[in-house]
Amino acid sequence: GVAAFAIQRHNVTNADYLEFIKSGGQPPAFWEKSGDDWYWRGMFDLIPLPMSWPVYVSQADATAYARWRGYRLPSEAEFQRAAYGTAGGAEYFYPWGNASPSPAHGVFDFASWDPEPAGSHPAGRSAWGVEDLIGNGWEWTRSVFAPFPGFRPIPSYPEYSAEFFDGEHFVMKGASPATARELIRPTFRNWFRSRYPYVYATFRCIRS
Repeated sequence: GVAAFAIQRHNVTNADYLEFIKSGGQPPAFWEKSGDDWYWRGMFDLIPLPMSWPVYVSQADATAYARWRGYRLPSEAEFQRAAYGTAGGAEYFYPWGNASPSPAHGVFDFASWDPEPAGSHPAGRSAWGVEDLIGNGWEWTRSVFAPFPGFRPIPSYPEYSAEFFDGEHFVMKGASPATARELIRPTFRNWFRSRYPYVYATFRCIRS
């Protein structure tokens, strides 16, 4: 089981993170400053920083922001609870239920090269009312990437994912705009080192 906790309904946005920057935090790799203005490094162009988009940061930056706010990142188990759990104890296959993923549920499956404003897909919210748990950016957790009990490498690809059980990679859940719909399932785990900055990964904070 997972102990009770409170989780942010929305991902931390660029506007939220800008407050952290102004207090001394490090700007994300996707941001660029010109004069007094911040810009987003999009796939094809620099654009004025979209304040309502989820911020894309490294796990180390996400951890620093959460600490600054007095919160913390969710564990993998807490993310699973927020995304797939229900008050009645049943588990859904997707945050919104068991209906197949569609564009109404979130920004994924190469629907866009960039995110959209947080909360743009209410049809995708979880049983708890949490938005964008699938799509609009992978979500960092505080959980170190490690095998589950009974893990066995698949014979056709033994290096995947055992070579990354080194204590230096952290679990990401959810999906980014460029994540294929075939990977949208509760069991899929992504991972990167904590200071790797060039990944479409956002986060939300929790408290218990």
